[in-house]
Amino acid sequence: MTDLMNRFAGAGIPFIFVLDFDLKQPVVLPLAEAASQGIFYDFNGMTNCAPTGRPLPEFQFRKFPVPYEKYREAFNTVRENLLAGNSFLTNLTLPTQIETTLSLREIFEYSRARYKLLFRDRFVVFSPETFVTLDNNMIRSFPMKGTIDATLPNARQLLLNDPKERAEHFTIVDLIRNDLGRVADRVTVEKFRYLDRVRTHEKDLFQASSRIAGHLQPRFENRTGDLFAELLPAGSITGAPKAKTLEIIRQAENYERGYYTGVFGFWDNNRVDSAVMIRFIEQTPDGLVYKSGGGITVYSDPRKEYQELIDKVYIPVIGGPVQSARIRPGAGSKDSKPFNMSN
Repeated sequence: MTDLMNRFAGAGIPFIFVLDFDLKQPVVLPLAEAASQGIFYDFNGMTNCAPTGRPLPEFQFRKFPVPYEKYREAFNTVRENLLAGNSFLTNLTLPTQIETTLSLREIFEYSRARYKLLFRDRFVVFSPETFVTLDNNMIRSFPMKGTIDATLPNARQLLLNDPKERAEHFTIVDLIRNDLGRVADRVTVEKFRYLDRVRTHEKDLFQASSRIAGHLQPRFENRTGDLFAELLPAGSITGAPKAKTLEIIRQAENYERGYYTGVFGFWDNNRVDSAVMIRFIEQTPDGLVYKSGGGITVYSDPRKEYQELIDKVYIPVIGGPVQSARIRPGAGSKDSKPFNMSN
């Protein structure tokens, strides 16, 4: 992965990269070959897939979250490590089985997000979170931490004033600032804790982000592979300190993230744009799975964190009419479907 990215950048060949969480199956290939390989992308409007022009069809979307008791087991593992001082912030994720009448291709076309990816009909991503950008040797990162239902009364202030959310965001900004300091000089926080509104087929959400910037060190010019090797995995979907927190994640989650929470993006003429692969639907032998989660600190309320995991299971499409149903977690409904956590 590293050598190929460096080689393409050194030769001036525009390329796309799709890097899984554990870097076991990274994909790097010229942008011009992406479509022939079944990889379709949309980076802030730069795309290799023209829309069909068909209106959004009426569709169904149902989600079957893991029972709260199952989530609480994973949460407790994380909390024990937090109380022991092994981590200050741990990103805990779990899979939710879903059913929808939309195909992965239709989700890719109709979803609205800064970054979209359809990967060989295996998974689709519609991510709101930029990982890093590079332009004129200025590198920037945009960690996203903090989510709330935008329809709640005074939702903006509830999110900004929440002690847990504030501590979580401070921690991740400090982590990303340190990460950028390994590849850049004069690193600064350009904008702290601003809110974006994300529209979904169910409801709107507010999400908090910050913008951190620095001047790329000369040794990383045209060495894009080396650059990403220094920065991965993304701090916003791991935690701090990163190495120990990765051990906690694997212990608590007990499933393979795969490409979920990896990074995808492109390089073209010393310009890089990339995103964290969150908001992720994957085709598995057991059906469609939506992977989601959030940051856990010692201040976290397990019920609220569980609800955030569920709230993030959505499709950001506007239009309709839409038929949507959410199964009440842990209700024991005859419609509820178990998901094999070992998958």
